[in-house]
Amino acid sequence: MKLEKTYQASQFEDLIYALWEKKEVFQAHPESNKPKFSMAMPPPNETGTLGVHHALFLTLQDIISRHARLKGMDVLWLPGTDHAALAVNSLIEKQLSEQGLNKHQIGREEFLSRTRLFVASSRGTMLSQMRAMGASADWSRLRYTLDDTLVRIVNETFMAMYQKGLIYRGARIVNWDPNLETTVSDDEVEHQLETTKLYYLKFGPFEIATTRPETKFGDKYVVMHPEDKRYLKYKHGDQFTAEWINGQITATVIKDNVIDPEFGTGVMTITPWHSEIDFEIAQRHNLDYEQIIDFHGNLLANCGEFSGMNIREARPKIIDKLTTKNLVIKIDENHQHNLSINSRGGGVIEPQIKLQWFVDVNKPVVEWKGRERSFKEILTDVITEKDIEIIPSRFESTYFNWINNLRDWCISRQIWWGHRIPVWYRQDVDGREEIYCGLTPPTDESEGLRQWQQDPDTLDTWFSSSLWTFSTLINPEIALDYSLSFKDLMKESLDFQKYHPTSILETGWDIIFFWVARMILSTTFMTGEVPFKKVYLHGLVRTSDGKKMSKSRPETIINPIDIINQTGADSLRLALITGVSPGNDQIFSDDKVKAGRNFCNKLWNIARFIEGTLNGVDEEKENVEIISDADHYIASKINHAQSQIIELLDNYNFSEAYDVVYKLVWNDYADWYIEFLKQYPNKSFMVSSFKSILKLVHPFAPFVTEAIWQTLELENDNVLALQEYQELPRSNQNQVRAFEQIKNIVIEARDIVTKTNLTNLTLYFTVNESIKNNSEIIKRLVKLEGVEEVTSGTGFYLTTTTYKAWLDIDKSTILNYLNKLNDLISQSQKAIDLLNNRLNNQDYVNKAPKNLIDQTKADLENNLKYLGNLLEEKKRFSD
Repeated sequence: MKLEKTYQASQFEDLIYALWEKKEVFQAHPESNKPKFSMAMPPPNETGTLGVHHALFLTLQDIISRHARLKGMDVLWLPGTDHAALAVNSLIEKQLSEQGLNKHQIGREEFLSRTRLFVASSRGTMLSQMRAMGASADWSRLRYTLDDTLVRIVNETFMAMYQKGLIYRGARIVNWDPNLETTVSDDEVEHQLETTKLYYLKFGPFEIATTRPETKFGDKYVVMHPEDKRYLKYKHGDQFTAEWINGQITATVIKDNVIDPEFGTGVMTITPWHSEIDFEIAQRHNLDYEQIIDFHGNLLANCGEFSGMNIREARPKIIDKLTTKNLVIKIDENHQHNLSINSRGGGVIEPQIKLQWFVDVNKPVVEWKGRERSFKEILTDVITEKDIEIIPSRFESTYFNWINNLRDWCISRQIWWGHRIPVWYRQDVDGREEIYCGLTPPTDESEGLRQWQQDPDTLDTWFSSSLWTFSTLINPEIALDYSLSFKDLMKESLDFQKYHPTSILETGWDIIFFWVARMILSTTFMTGEVPFKKVYLHGLVRTSDGKKMSKSRPETIINPIDIINQTGADSLRLALITGVSPGNDQIFSDDKVKAGRNFCNKLWNIARFIEGTLNGVDEEKENVEIISDADHYIASKINHAQSQIIELLDNYNFSEAYDVVYKLVWNDYADWYIEFLKQYPNKSFMVSSFKSILKLVHPFAPFVTEAIWQTLELENDNVLALQEYQELPRSNQNQVRAFEQIKNIVIEARDIVTKTNLTNLTLYFTVNESIKNNSEIIKRLVKLEGVEEVTSGTGFYLTTTTYKAWLDIDKSTILNYLNKLNDLISQSQKAIDLLNNRLNNQDYVNKAPKNLIDQTKADLENNLKYLGNLLEEKKRFSD
């Protein structure tokens, strides 16, 4: 096959990926003696489509995986998909609503049946798009968070934690979404700043402030700081009567250190059922709770005439009534307030007390390093003791801050799609509730007793995801053998024995709490091991103007598949890693994609030159011989670049590693080595060096490198994706230095010819074998009239080489160029003076817009650099 004139990614990418799968390139081999590398793919939504954030993590993880294979490691990059409980459940409920139905009308089994059909119909979209990105994951081990093996492990984990007393059922305050009618975890609550009204109300002898008067019907406690001097005459437990929304009430004074005397009036009433802070105050002082709002967001019967109203509808009417009672003191119309929103569905959170399942994070009963500790202690220990390294390390403080404020984890959700809680209930003969927790349903149905009923709730998706690194390594062929304990499953699963703990977790910094911390929590408990040795956190991808990509702003969304269809996956991958750094957000732009495409084209053009030079002489490909100075130079450059790239990728410095690759290919190989090969082709080493180049580029741009490798048949039937890094023969440093001198001569001579705009120049040199051997190349690259060896002479001497060489430029030409430089220096100095005067003008500095001042400063800096270059140039031509 012959390389076409231009590289058309669409002609190769599907064929190349099919070849990789046919050759089983991505499969791990646990029986291998190779050193292991393992990584679990963060499971994307199975029913979703590829987004830029997916494209980024797939690119980074694929680079990591391909790099490990090139190092000769047995690599397991385990792929998977997530059942996305809340998102899919919401989607099916929306579909039902459009049909005039709801889930209660069709029942749980029919709802789940419809959901499974929907998931099955859209399952392949995300997987095919991940392949389009070039993801070299081991698809033979594809896992799904709702497959049978993971269901077993989820139930096993729940049961083990329940038996240890780490999972308990209790009535506690939770984040309730009335729209989706489910609890939401603390980490899934977003806070949006809104402008709202702040109402100052009279409550007996006190003034209180609230943004939510609709929650105040049951308020019968006022709380203040015990040392607030304004209220020292009121003692803890004092009672008073107050006219309130629906009549007179008796209220009690509570003193608590949590109250900030500087905030508002220093006094607040509490609504324990509908506020987390109020709930905690009520718990400390053993106060009463009263529910005011139902689980649909409507007021209850104890709200009197407002009963049944939605809270938003009721608010202005409640204020009207309080106004008629002279209980409204004032209203702040522009109060800034943080509104709690469910990030998964957009609903406004309404805190509620609800009977739910929780994971206790403070109970010290988990075996870890020889003693029993709490989950919070273990989460702290694994980082402080360096069992796990977080990259970049600055996120450790964020991690510890989250742990220090960690509360018990509510793991139950009031939706039907997901892992159903493995708990069953029934009444005993005395009417007391019996609870059974197990891997399979209970079978002891005693006569006269009610049948066991399974808990209707499902588990938080993050609970099942927290088991991801180890549950995916359990052998599915034995997972449903319930005669085997979990310890047996671990022992009998070859993948678990070899690949756990995994080498690294690569994910976005925004889910360090959702997922990273919870994986540590669950994995240490179930396996006695950490889930991974390192955590690499990447940043967000932003638009070219720095905006966060959001579905609410369609104009900010970039579809990776559109880019792949237009310019190929490699162009997209190279754009995504350009400028990427651990934990930092990055800008995505069309210019980066174009630069990536141009790099692929440059590599393709090099391949076409090599193809044309080979002329089908296969026997020369295996003979590697370094001959010329250029051969020694490029061998030195490739070996040095390879050691740099290996070190940089070992430390996850993706952008820096690509920069090394880019400069090696574009500057050293294309601009210099290929130019010398045109004059003196060394076919054997040319092929050998280019194979090394392709290996170094392969992790970053796998498709174009494999397409070249296969088309040129560089390794018979072997694929590039299964090659290993290999050093070229060591270079003679004297010949490397000789080539660099020739390179310096060309660069300086080109610069002088360009600046003086002269033609028909000749380069003269005294006796020097290196210049003599490369005289024709120098002549061609600089576009000289000739390159001649002489014993002596005068002219414009080159300074960047130790060789004695000069151009035949007379003094008058140099003088003319110096006059031109002086004019440019004068113009530059005038521009600098003008900018300095502007910045020294206080009226300008005080009145001009900041962006204009910043631009003036930038212009000054650029002009100063330009002047410096001109002065250096003048000195060069004056000497």
